[in-house]
Amino acid sequence: MPATNQVNSGTYIRMSRWSQSAACVVASLFLLGFFIHAIGMWTGVILGVWFVGTQRLGRGFLWMTALSLLPGVLATWHAMSSIGLRHGASQWPEFTGLFVGLVTLAVLESVLPFTFYRLISPRLPGFFSTLPLALAAVALPALALRLDPALRVGPASGNSVLTFFICWFAAVIVWMWNLEFRAANISTGAAVFVVVCLVALSLWLALPFKVVTLPHTWNLNGVFPGPVCLGGALILTVWALFRPEKQRAWANRAQTVASLRSPFTGEPLRVSIEQHGEALVSNSGERFPVRDGIPTFLKPEDLTGDNGKYNHLYETIGGFYDDIQRVFLALAGVDRDAHFRSYMHRLEVQSGDAVLETSVGTGLNYKYLPPDVKLSGLDLSPEMLANCQRNLRRWELDADLYLGNAESLPFADETFDVVFHVGGINFFNDRAKAIREMIRVAKPGSLLLISDETEKHVKAVYEKQPGSSFKNRKEPVSPPVDLLPPEMTEVHLEVLRGGDTYALTFRKPALPASRPLNATPATESLLCAPEIAVPALH
Repeated sequence: MPATNQVNSGTYIRMSRWSQSAACVVASLFLLGFFIHAIGMWTGVILGVWFVGTQRLGRGFLWMTALSLLPGVLATWHAMSSIGLRHGASQWPEFTGLFVGLVTLAVLESVLPFTFYRLISPRLPGFFSTLPLALAAVALPALALRLDPALRVGPASGNSVLTFFICWFAAVIVWMWNLEFRAANISTGAAVFVVVCLVALSLWLALPFKVVTLPHTWNLNGVFPGPVCLGGALILTVWALFRPEKQRAWANRAQTVASLRSPFTGEPLRVSIEQHGEALVSNSGERFPVRDGIPTFLKPEDLTGDNGKYNHLYETIGGFYDDIQRVFLALAGVDRDAHFRSYMHRLEVQSGDAVLETSVGTGLNYKYLPPDVKLSGLDLSPEMLANCQRNLRRWELDADLYLGNAESLPFADETFDVVFHVGGINFFNDRAKAIREMIRVAKPGSLLLISDETEKHVKAVYEKQPGSSFKNRKEPVSPPVDLLPPEMTEVHLEVLRGGDTYALTFRKPALPASRPLNATPATESLLCAPEIAVPALH
């Protein structure tokens, strides 16, 4: 084991009692929404908007359909019973078919606006991305009523103005949540929303007193003008089609491609323009397709053992991984920025540096790096990388992302000025190999960082989750100090957040490339240095 220069187990992150109290109040409101309709009609839509935004389009549609099926049955049962009482039990077979049709219509009226929002919203700029849900929530039921006025179910059966503002309010809240309620990013949109709401409220109060009159087609106690909302939805759709999500072509990244190597043979790679997109190929015929702007460097054996087990978990929770962590830290009273900076400030990052994060996840650590560095990230999970792309667009950052195994990095030796890993290494198939790969691609003299949860945190949080993948582990997790090659210098291990996480930093020796790391006087003296015991973290 390399010499450990310093061990510190006393670093804590400051707590925010005010934010913790606010988080508890908000969480309580959402819980009450499951039992009190007046609250649930607002919080339920917010949860729906948030949830569908965390899922891929098809999976989100299926989940929303499943979640809407029971309410749809309950909403249409009353309508079917009323019709049955009027016509007699002899026509129950017909009513059964009608019931199925009503349930289908109710579910579609509930789900399709959210699906439309998920499809269109990501392609619209800023505050305009909040409008698709509200427009569709009014337009689709109004369209159904025009087809058959007897099918008065779902939102169209109530006040469509209220439906519009509930859905718009939910989309605005989620939009502000995604932008972390930062005043500089949401001030204009929030002001527009407040002004529109005040005008609508004033109009609603003035109508009973005949202060203003509206055309008969604008019946605010019935159906909000469906054609207006339908027209607005069509305009947003056309706008979104002409603003597709653009990916930077790999053919235009000559410098980046020059540093890429096959993770299996080590051969240099070049870009191949193909009929359905791009691919990275080697002279021996290896082909690595580029999907949604991300090169794929995986083979089946990369997804076996612990790698496959935990990758399945991240594929499931990847869409809401950021929000789970954010809510957990808020309820625990932990300052989120302080949490990230507690380990990120240890990196030695200079302007213009090439920075690599292995197991990049959703890219949250990128926000705590200087804005003028060249970012690269690799992860085993396509779902996590898809959310990383979404975050990068939101933060107006750019990074080269790769789908691959951190145990076999697709980069040439000594490519990056800074290499770090946060979260995940505890459950790699081969932690030692992943660390050697990080060292290989780092330039001589680089300071590397590895941070992850401790056994204390895994036992207290992860193992207690229902159906947890973290149960029945072969051995407890521990900081991989003993897996560092002996020639590493300035090894420093620190326990963070009251023992829940650790940060391990070490430096790759700055030696001439012609001299092996294990055959230098400096290394020989390091190997003779006395070791300092690393305390157990569990």
